[in-house]
Amino acid sequence: MRLLVVEDEQKVASFIKRGLEEAGHVVDVAHAGADGEYLALLNHYDALILDCMLPDKDGRQVCRDLRAQGVTTPALLLTARDTSADKILGFNSGADQYMSKPFDFNELLARVRSLGRQSRPPRLRTLSVADLEIDPASRGVRRGGREVSLTSKEYLLLELLARRAGQVVTRTEIMDQVWDIHHDPMTNTVDVLVKHLRDKIDRDFDRKLIHTVRGVGYTMKEE
Repeated sequence: MRLLVVEDEQKVASFIKRGLEEAGHVVDVAHAGADGEYLALLNHYDALILDCMLPDKDGRQVCRDLRAQGVTTPALLLTARDTSADKILGFNSGADQYMSKPFDFNELLARVRSLGRQSRPPRLRTLSVADLEIDPASRGVRRGGREVSLTSKEYLLLELLARRAGQVVTRTEIMDQVWDIHHDPMTNTVDVLVKHLRDKIDRDFDRKLIHTVRGVGYTMKEE
């Protein structure tokens, strides 16, 4: 999933970002409410994680303003205040879930997955293209019955191509889904990542699945 974390404490924000990325998500971070609201309006996210106590505009107000502007992205509020009155204020602002600090990170991951299910259609148990099989639940990948080991970004790219099999996925879409907002679009990292993925998925097979659409992007299909 692509996630937005709005947290003014940089150590906390870095901890959350690192943990979510290790779980395979793409994470953008804002340290102020106005910046987070701007990003949430500009980009598509699967879930928002908003700190309540922000220096310029608290998370509840950010959530309220986003809802007023038609943004329905599921949102989780983080706060050090966990009274019933605080929770009611949070839910009334349009938040979907509420967690108090300090929090257990495994619980945060579980809540993020729950929010993701709200924003995305149900996923198939297994994705198949020719003799390639992908299990989204375990992130297991097999080609011709052989297990393939992938890095986190290689897996994200493979699943994106497989879910869009037969369609062209542009370089811009790949950057949007696999990297965060700090990725430099002028670099050739997309092409490098595709090359590494091809080495693992296609190199030892006569039938190639990953194809270049010159000047546009890439597609996955069985020739």
